[in-house]
Amino acid sequence: MTSTVIVLVTGILVVLAAVYVSWRAGRLDRLHIRLELAQESLEAALMRRRSVVLLLAGSRLLDPATSLVLAAAAHEARIAGPEEREHAESDLSRTLRAALDQERFRERLSEAPGGAELLEEVDEAVAKVVYSRRFHNNAVAATRVAQRRWLARTLRLAGHTEFPQFFEIDDDPPKSMATE
Repeated sequence: MTSTVIVLVTGILVVLAAVYVSWRAGRLDRLHIRLELAQESLEAALMRRRSVVLLLAGSRLLDPATSLVLAAAAHEARIAGPEEREHAESDLSRTLRAALDQERFRERLSEAPGGAELLEEVDEAVAKVVYSRRFHNNAVAATRVAQRRWLARTLRLAGHTEFPQFFEIDDDPPKSMATE
């Protein structure tokens, strides 16, 4: 009778351990899916910001020097390789801030035909980058924590996926945007 109880208890423990490992693997899988979606969202937000900045630069509503600087920064961010990506996107943020925070820039642009709508698009694109990057970095942090757990490392629940990296850029919005 005692050997039957031991086998039964051992069987229950094995089933519980298997359920727990399966649950942890499923959680890690869901975190990786969330991370992929966050990466795609961030990429879309960055692409949208670049395109809106190029639209602003080509609108003929700005002085030629400002247009050229904005277009060059957006182009550099677009063609940057993986190693230069964060730096190029930060440069675009700083260039956009410098342009939008010029004295009376928003007032002059808002008075031009189509200028107010263009400013609204720029503001939305800038805000979307801020939110998307935060969401991405939160997903990276949660995935890293799950991948570091001893069970995930021991049983290789993450498979051969790379350790996720944070995306760190200067994405502070222009001061003139924050005051509106």
